[in-house]
Amino acid sequence: MTKQKAVKKNVYRDAFGHLYFLKRSLIFILGGATYFRYSAYNQLIISGTEHLADLPKTNVLFVSNHQTYFADVFAMYHVFCSVNNGFTNTIKNPVYLLNPKIDFYYIAAEETMKNNFLTKLFAYTGAITVKRTWRAKGKEVNRQVDMSEITNIQKALENGWVVTFPQGTTTAFAPGRRGTAHLIRTIKPIVVPVVIDGFRRAFDKKGLKIKKMGGKPTMKFKEPLNIDWEKDDADSIMKMVMDAIEQSPEFLKVKPIEEIMLDNEPQDFFS
Repeated sequence: MTKQKAVKKNVYRDAFGHLYFLKRSLIFILGGATYFRYSAYNQLIISGTEHLADLPKTNVLFVSNHQTYFADVFAMYHVFCSVNNGFTNTIKNPVYLLNPKIDFYYIAAEETMKNNFLTKLFAYTGAITVKRTWRAKGKEVNRQVDMSEITNIQKALENGWVVTFPQGTTTAFAPGRRGTAHLIRTIKPIVVPVVIDGFRRAFDKKGLKIKKMGGKPTMKFKEPLNIDWEKDDADSIMKMVMDAIEQSPEFLKVKPIEEIMLDNEPQDFFS
């Protein structure tokens, strides 16, 4: 772990100039609108948040697998806000929405977050939008990484916690994008793996509608990765990440064939 330079924070705006009072209001509204989908209609089972209790307030990168467009991130908002208020492995007391974690950011595909008014509102709460280097508007592309996007991710890490989805897609067992490993090597954040499951069965592919009630989607936080910054190169870090989020090929054999077929429906959203 490297020392982070001191960042002078604005008491009214976040790292990207977004008003804190508006972010708090949006998180409260969106949190209230989605609360029962995780606490009643489907009960989110959370584990490992004890690993988050002593994390610093900045320079923490969460790496996670991904199953729906929005439901995964909505759930993370609930969990991080709950942890921010001293709760462990539960979202049963929604009072945490009155004191949300506002320095929380997630990396998302630019073209999707500009789709409509709802996605623009959600983006305001903490999206770091990036252009996919391999896909745009449903077509395969091949373009260079925009370095300003790396700068934005670094800015977010200097001001709070960031969530990224190394596979850049909701397709299960897709290979990890090497950009994640290079980002980790460059910025050297604390890296916390997250493993989610059951979201695809509970919600539609966008994560906006409940597809099945009575499910128990899970979200498991693991201990921070033990990265040797002197010895571990990008390839070894990428393997470490994919193993930790249980998306390496060896994990494929432990899933039932029905779930594998369902998981591999074409669904692409976050970068």
